[in-house]
Amino acid sequence: MQPLDITIVVVFLLGNTIFGLWQGRSNRSTGDYFLGSHRLPWVVAMLSIVATETSVLTFVSVPGLAYRGDWSFLQLPLGYIAGRILVSALLLPMYFREGVTSIYESIGTRYGRGMQRLASVVFLVTRILGDGVRFLATAVVVEVVTGWSMPLSVLIIGAVTLIYTISGGLKAVAWLDSFQFALYLLGGIITIVFIGLHIDGGIPAALQTLGAEGKLQMFNFDRNILLDPMAFGGAFIGGMFLSLASHGVDHMMVQRVLACSSLGAARKALIGSGFFVFLQFAVFLLAGSLMFVFTGGAPREQDREFATFIVQSLPPGLKGLLLAGILSAAMSTIASSINSLASSTVTDIMGGNASLRTSRIISLGWAGVLIAIALAFNEGDKAIIMVGLKIASYTYGGLLGLFLLSTGRCSFHPSSLAAGLVAGMGTVFALDAAGLAWTWYILLSAAVNILIVHAADAFRRESSGSRENTPRE
Repeated sequence: MQPLDITIVVVFLLGNTIFGLWQGRSNRSTGDYFLGSHRLPWVVAMLSIVATETSVLTFVSVPGLAYRGDWSFLQLPLGYIAGRILVSALLLPMYFREGVTSIYESIGTRYGRGMQRLASVVFLVTRILGDGVRFLATAVVVEVVTGWSMPLSVLIIGAVTLIYTISGGLKAVAWLDSFQFALYLLGGIITIVFIGLHIDGGIPAALQTLGAEGKLQMFNFDRNILLDPMAFGGAFIGGMFLSLASHGVDHMMVQRVLACSSLGAARKALIGSGFFVFLQFAVFLLAGSLMFVFTGGAPREQDREFATFIVQSLPPGLKGLLLAGILSAAMSTIASSINSLASSTVTDIMGGNASLRTSRIISLGWAGVLIAIALAFNEGDKAIIMVGLKIASYTYGGLLGLFLLSTGRCSFHPSSLAAGLVAGMGTVFALDAAGLAWTWYILLSAAVNILIVHAADAFRRESSGSRENTPRE
């Protein structure tokens, strides 16, 4: 890190802090704090969604996929677009019709406060494990690029994110997300331009070389779709159901579209985000492919290809901009997580009985939990990292099944719903042990959830009827 790089990073961190403090002046209620007074422009909401779902793992890992292989990863975001269309048709109308602050209120309206709290707890556990570990992964990359110690990296990122999130609320988070998305996308474009200027023949010659080696292949028509997660059928369906779950039943994602002024604006934000995610992945895959040409295909440690390139190849100034991009990818996810955790806690667990000051204190508490998780483990804790990254696959299917049931007209007993939710999540453990491709986890666990709920409710009604018809002595 040269003085210019350090200056860029410091200015970036200070700018985020000052903007958050400035935005905080307009927050007067929890409605302002958690939903931006329903005045968030749909374009800002759209970019915030993209930034929120793009963690530093995406930033550093996607180029590595192209470096080691091809572009078949793009089959997933094609499914993402289809999944968001389904969310816009099936779930968003219900959320706007009911005027919810937390999407789990819809479960409470249909099935009672107990199920609302249970769904919220599943969400809270998913968020703190997944995002706590993503926080750790960010600190690992920052440590490599800057030379800062791991604890210092965690504390600096956490402190800045905490200040603007607690002060500014969702409005500050969403606007900064939009800026941060532009910044880390710029990082990918800078990489592409830099390499294009430093290889013989420029980008056209590099693309010709990559095409001849099959490294630009996007579609994988392997018939073994049940075991190969990147086979087209499994990748597209998996991406569709992942997006249907993550952007339909994960409050962190849905919270952005709830802040829009109308259902139409929310639909534009959600569906538009799918196309921007596709564009974003294409940019970083191209960057990874060009890095392969630039280095001559030199072996690199998995998922360190981009970080190694930044450290070894970029000049001062560009290195600082790329590091700011890494911080942007991380802070947008962490900030969104803090705000949505607090929102669900206040609305679902506490019944909405909290002042603005209390809401900010709860946000502070959740930020402390995420920082603690990142500090508690180190890079060598592979097991906890894998749990953190895969935790959504274990919970999304169960939650999706629960919400799909709520869109119908049938009523179910809470015990049947709880049994289905647990069975859906347990199914993923069995599928994982069987070696099935992870792209099928959400679809199958949601299906099991729905089947178990219907079976359990039918059994309960039959048992109740049998007891009523039993003759008394």
